[in-house]
Amino acid sequence: MRNTLLALAAMATLAAAGVAQAQTATYAIDPSHTFATFEIGHFGASVNRGRFDKKEGTVQLDKAAKTGKVELTFDITSINTGTPPFDKHLQSADIFDAAKFPTAKFVGDKFTFDGDKVVSVSGDLTIKGKTQPATFKANQFACYQSQMLKREVCGGDFETTIDRTQFGVDYGTAFGMPKNVRIVAQIEAVKQ
Repeated sequence: MRNTLLALAAMATLAAAGVAQAQTATYAIDPSHTFATFEIGHFGASVNRGRFDKKEGTVQLDKAAKTGKVELTFDITSINTGTPPFDKHLQSADIFDAAKFPTAKFVGDKFTFDGDKVVSVSGDLTIKGKTQPATFKANQFACYQSQMLKREVCGGDFETTIDRTQFGVDYGTAFGMPKNVRIVAQIEAVKQ
């Protein structure tokens, strides 16, 4: 009798796990609505801004369990500041060294929710071959039924501030450029 009860309990646990996994949905990043931009002060006079035009990734989201995972990869060679010579300098060995490190990546697997809304995603950010923890806080987050795609789309506007020297991006600090860089990531992903 005891073995039968243990077997039933094990089957119930497996069934519950299967139901929980079935609620995890996979979303593909929509590149036309996803960008990572960065801002860094320029000697206290202005702010330099740029973005990465090529990106890819996926989001797994279980709204009921309030869990998820996001993987985003950005092509360093697609950096766009609106000034081609500045883009080339950013891609050079002085700064991002795109020849050796062609991508930057964020993998986040710690989602924090407030009700049904994601309020932050924590994980690991890799730039120039160095990985550091990072938390992106959501300024806004929502899911909606796209009338054009006829599928659910989830997305948000997230931001964090990093110390670029932790990633080996030290250029200019010796002559007064700040270490802190603000990253804003607007992300929308389409349910698959």
